[in-house]
Amino acid sequence: MRFGRAPLRSATKFPPQSEPTTLAVPPKTDEAFLREVDEELRRDQIVGVWTNHGRLILGAIGAGLLIFAAVLGWRYWSNSKAEGQAVKLQTALDSIAANKPAEASAALTDLDTSGAPGYSAVARMTEANQLFNAGKTKEAAAKFAAIAGDTALGKPARDYALIRQTSIEFDGLAPQIIIDRLKPLAAADSAWLGSAGEMVAMAYLRLNKPNEARAMFKKIAGTETVPESIRQRAVQGMDAVDVGTTDQKGK
Repeated sequence: MRFGRAPLRSATKFPPQSEPTTLAVPPKTDEAFLREVDEELRRDQIVGVWTNHGRLILGAIGAGLLIFAAVLGWRYWSNSKAEGQAVKLQTALDSIAANKPAEASAALTDLDTSGAPGYSAVARMTEANQLFNAGKTKEAAAKFAAIAGDTALGKPARDYALIRQTSIEFDGLAPQIIIDRLKPLAAADSAWLGSAGEMVAMAYLRLNKPNEARAMFKKIAGTETVPESIRQRAVQGMDAVDVGTTDQKGK
């Protein structure tokens, strides 16, 4: 029996040989390298700026801090000054309540000359009221007139002073002067409608102008922002005008 050699068969199949792989630098390595270069350039630029302009930058920062400190200092000084003026005003009011006019006058005079415009106005008006309460009506009216004419003060303070001046001088003033002086303050949207309007209405009556007087009384009575006591007097004024007009027609 002849045995022939069987052909060799591969028991394991090997895949075909692939092309050799080319190794490349990973992208992350490139990015890290670029970041390092960028950071180094930035450091060089910053060092250059501080080398060339460091004093100017420090000077600007110092000036900014100085301005900031000055603002804080001014606020502290302003608040401290306001507190001191409030204490002076309270001292004056306490002296008035304790019937110590000399001490009150000294405190008010000091506040008038050294205080801020608001405190100065309050001090001056308090002094004027003190003069009026002491029976010195001419001096009080003059004091209020000076306040009313002081343009450095706020309009509310000047308006109040004008009303007080006019109320003190009312009996000695010509009716038309009262009307001309107070009519702007007797407008419907004025905070002083009640006080100013009442005097304007009375001045119209003195001029024998009942219709104008009644119209003013009606405006006062119909304005809810006017104090109730003044509104009630305005209603009484309207009734008095109506009665007077009826009497005149009956004659």
